[in-house]
Amino acid sequence: MSGAVRFVDTTLRDGQQSLWALGMRLDMVAPLLADLDSAGFDGAEYLVPTTQFVRSVKQLGEDPWPWVRLGPERVRSTPLRITGGGRSYFSAVPACVEELLLVRLSDLGYSTTRISDPWNDFSTMSADLDRFARHGFRVVLNVIYTVSPRHTVDYYRQRVRDAVALAPFRICFKDVGGLLTPEVAREILPMVVAEARDIPVEFHAHCNNGFAPYCALVAAESGIRVLHAAIPPLANGSSQPSIVTLASNLRARGFDVDIDLAPVERISRHLESVATESKLPRGAPLEYDEALYRHQTPGGMISNLRLHLGQVGMADQLDATLLEAARVRADLGYPVMVTPLSQYVGAQAALNVMSGERYTVVTDEVIGYALGRWGREALEVIDPEVRARILASPRAREIAAAIDRPHEEPSLEEVRSRYGSSTSDEELVLRVLTGATGEEIARLRRTPPPADYEAYRRKYHPLIRLVERVLASGDLDSFEYRDGSSELVLERGGTASGRQL
Repeated sequence: MSGAVRFVDTTLRDGQQSLWALGMRLDMVAPLLADLDSAGFDGAEYLVPTTQFVRSVKQLGEDPWPWVRLGPERVRSTPLRITGGGRSYFSAVPACVEELLLVRLSDLGYSTTRISDPWNDFSTMSADLDRFARHGFRVVLNVIYTVSPRHTVDYYRQRVRDAVALAPFRICFKDVGGLLTPEVAREILPMVVAEARDIPVEFHAHCNNGFAPYCALVAAESGIRVLHAAIPPLANGSSQPSIVTLASNLRARGFDVDIDLAPVERISRHLESVATESKLPRGAPLEYDEALYRHQTPGGMISNLRLHLGQVGMADQLDATLLEAARVRADLGYPVMVTPLSQYVGAQAALNVMSGERYTVVTDEVIGYALGRWGREALEVIDPEVRARILASPRAREIAAAIDRPHEEPSLEEVRSRYGSSTSDEELVLRVLTGATGEEIARLRRTPPPADYEAYRRKYHPLIRLVERVLASGDLDSFEYRDGSSELVLERGGTASGRQL
C-alpha cells in the first residue's frame, strides 16, 4: 500500500481500556462521535465485546447495548471496528452465543475486527477467519511482538508467512508491551512488510517504555501506511501514541498525512473536560525502564498485583513478585505476555512469593497450560521438570480428566431455554457474557441513558467552565469574551448579551 499515512483511532477502545479501565460512560462518548467521523480516520476501534460488556454491567451500572448501537448511528463514514468476537479466555461462552453476537454487530454496521492468537499460532485460526467472513467482517490479523531468546527475527518471518497464508484483510504488527526499540524496528519492520507482500500492514504499539512514538515513524519509513494512534488525554502512558504528535512528526519527515486535526482537537478538549470532571487520569509520556524487559508485565496487571499483595499484607513484595514473574515466564517457555497468558504468569508468580516456595500452590490455569489447554506450543517449550512438578498434584489429575471428557456445544435453543423463550437476542447475549440476572438487566434498562447528549457537551464546553469560574470569583464587575466569530458580555447586576460577529 502506498500513498499518505492513515490512522486507526484507538481512543475509545484501547485508549480508554489502558488508561481509564473501560470506565467511559455513554454520556461521555456520545458528544464526540460526530467529530470522530469527520476527522478522516481509516477506521476506529470502538468495542471489545466481552470485556466491555462485563465492565458496563458490573462496574458502570449501564446497559452496554445503547453504546453499541450509538456508534454506527453517528459514525457513518468511518469503518467501526471491534476487537475479537465474543470469546472469553476466563469463562466458557457457547459458540452459538458468539455467533449471535456477531450477527447482531454485523446487522448494526460493524465491519472489521482485529484478532489474535496469544501464541501467534495461525495454524489454529482458519476457522476464526471463516466465522467472521460469514458475517461480513474483514479480519485484521495480529502478529504479536515480544522479547525472549526464542522470539527472533526468523521466528517472526515464519509467523508473518503463516499469517499471510490465511489471506486476511490486513496484518497488524502489534507491540503489546511497548518493547520494540528503534534498532529492532529498523530490522524487523521492513521484513514484515516484505513478507506480507500484497497484504497491507498496520502498526499498533503501546507507549509503556517511551519508544512507540518513534517506532511508529520507523514503521512509516518501512512502508507501513496505517498507524494506530489515540487522542489525548487517552494517548501515551500505557496507551498508543498521540495522533497529534505523530501527525506533526510524520509531516516533519516529509510524509503526507491524511487526517483533519481540527475535529481531533475538539475531541481532545472534550476528553480533557471529562477527565477533570470525573477525576480520571491523563496519559503522559513514560520514562525508559530496563526492568520491563525482564518481567514484561502489563501496567494494568502491575496495579492488580499491587492491590492483591496489599490485601494480604505483602505490599512490599511487588518487586519480588515482578522478578518472580520473569522466572515463571522462563519456566513456562517464554509465552507472549498478552491476555490470557500474562495473567496466568502473574498470578502464579504472586502465589510463589506468597507461599514462600515455588509451585507448591499452582493455579488451575497454569495446570491447564502444562496440559496444553491454552496452546499446544506450550507443551514444546515448557521446562520439563517444572511441568512434571505442576502435574504431580491430585488437582492436576482432576483437570486432566475434565479436559479429556467429551464436550458438546449447546444449541442456541438449549441456551435460550435456560433464560426463558421470550428473552431477546440482545438480553441473551448480555446475560451469557456477563452472568447478569434478568432482574439486573431489567434494572439497568429502567435507568435510561441521558436524553440530551449535547447538554453534556455544553456542560463541559471550555467557555462555560470559564464563565463559571468568573462568576464564582466575585471580583469582577464585567466580563467580555470574543473569539473572532462570537461575543459574550456579562455585567454584574444580572445583564448579559451575546451575538455572532
